[in-house]
Amino acid sequence: MPNIATRVSPVISKVAKVTLSFWIMKVLATTLGETTGDYISMTLNLGYYIGLAITFCALLAILFIQIASRDYHPLLFWIAIIATTTAGTEISDFMDRSLGLGYLAGTGLLLFGLLASLAIWYYRDRSLRIYPITRKDTEIMFWIAVLFSNSLGTAFGDFLVDNLGLSFIHGALVTAAVIAFVGVLHYSRAVNDVVLFWIAFIFTRPFGATFGDFLTKPISSGGLNIPRGYASLITLGLLLAILYVSSRWIDRDDRENA
Repeated sequence: MPNIATRVSPVISKVAKVTLSFWIMKVLATTLGETTGDYISMTLNLGYYIGLAITFCALLAILFIQIASRDYHPLLFWIAIIATTTAGTEISDFMDRSLGLGYLAGTGLLLFGLLASLAIWYYRDRSLRIYPITRKDTEIMFWIAVLFSNSLGTAFGDFLVDNLGLSFIHGALVTAAVIAFVGVLHYSRAVNDVVLFWIAFIFTRPFGATFGDFLTKPISSGGLNIPRGYASLITLGLLLAILYVSSRWIDRDDRENA
């Protein structure tokens, strides 16, 4: 009887593979989330209640499509990331300015929410591995953790500037130093990569947020005073360009390895 080779279908992850381009796009997505969130609530003068309602409804709709999809679609995935960063901006500002909690208390509450979501995820799966993610229930836990981490990063970045009095550049340098230290730990294998991923994921948010503030805030406040709409379009263009190049690169590698 002849041997029959059985081709095994590859497992398709619903989450992007973590590479250098992933982190570059993550920073750009957080910058875009900061400028877009401020554009909705401040430039359009809709306020934090309406701004949060708009961004949260958009987030739920995008995540529904993302989670319901059976395949990984890079553009859809990054739209979902942008939606979480935009909603995270509104959540942080709503807690501080509408509820009057302040960025320090907001940071504490959001940190608790993130740790609780990660604990539930670990209790269910006995793992916090983010690649590959193939089950819908695990993907839901991933997006909950992403929303908490992006909101936490926003609150922490604003805490550095508003509470500690750092300039936008200094705030970006502080968070960049943390990210660089995470990179050193990654290559030294001194700390578990899953732990390092979530630390880097959190701190890329305030790095991108402070950079977004640097672009749009008045010159008297240490910014470049670029209109929020223009800053959002520029950042979106950069993100799409890197997404296109990285997707072509991954497709080429997949063809070569096939």
